[in-house]
Amino acid sequence: MDAFARLVDIMARLRGPGGCPWDAEQTHETLRKYLAEECYEALDAIDAADDARLAEELGDVLLQIVFHARLAEERGAFDIVGVCTRICDKLVRRHPHVFGEVQVSGPAEVLRNWEAIKRHEREEGEQSSSVLAGVPRSLPSLSRAQAIQKKAASVGFDWDDVAGPMLKVREETEELSIAVEQGDAGRAREELGDLIFAAVNVARLLNLDADDALRRTVLKFEERFQFIEQSAMLDGRSVQSMTVHEMDALWERAKAHEAERRGGS
Repeated sequence: MDAFARLVDIMARLRGPGGCPWDAEQTHETLRKYLAEECYEALDAIDAADDARLAEELGDVLLQIVFHARLAEERGAFDIVGVCTRICDKLVRRHPHVFGEVQVSGPAEVLRNWEAIKRHEREEGEQSSSVLAGVPRSLPSLSRAQAIQKKAASVGFDWDDVAGPMLKVREETEELSIAVEQGDAGRAREELGDLIFAAVNVARLLNLDADDALRRTVLKFEERFQFIEQSAMLDGRSVQSMTVHEMDALWERAKAHEAERRGGS
């Protein structure tokens, strides 16, 4: 806690007289992108299983929290103590099976209770009573789609099993194909969105994270394309000088190498 108090004091000095000119001119709005960037960098460190880097990136995230709290304190809204107090109270309130007498059968019931408590909190605060309330609009669309679907499913608005959204994926693929054939860009955009939304439903019902699944596929593509680049370089060539057929052949070699690695692991 001494280290945390030191961080709070450092931020106060940076914002105070004789402090840092850059820090002094920041606002919640100007810092917004940095908060998002630091969170993504922490996630990248988790993916890399790099503990040293994760410790550093979590520190950067914490800096952003302390920075925003300092800005709020200066305008009399709240301070870092209020931030900590609110999250402590929320954790205790939303874990009655730990801090109260409620009994739960497992993680699924914990999540149901959590959502019920959140709805009750919104009603008491006279906020939107919609089941879908509380999902930030600033979330990446893929993550927001899954969160919205999960909220709707919590009150029973859901498919019986994964077969439903799997069929929907096929239907939306066909509708997208028709829109493309007709050259209707507006409809194609709508049908593409419907297709992605259906695919997210498939992920959710398989207990998979849609954003994580796409991230893994993007990483796989990146690794395979870099294999093509490296192979071309070994031949004294560049990818710009290669034909599509040549790159496709190297792509298949990259896939074969992946299969060999998996077989040997």
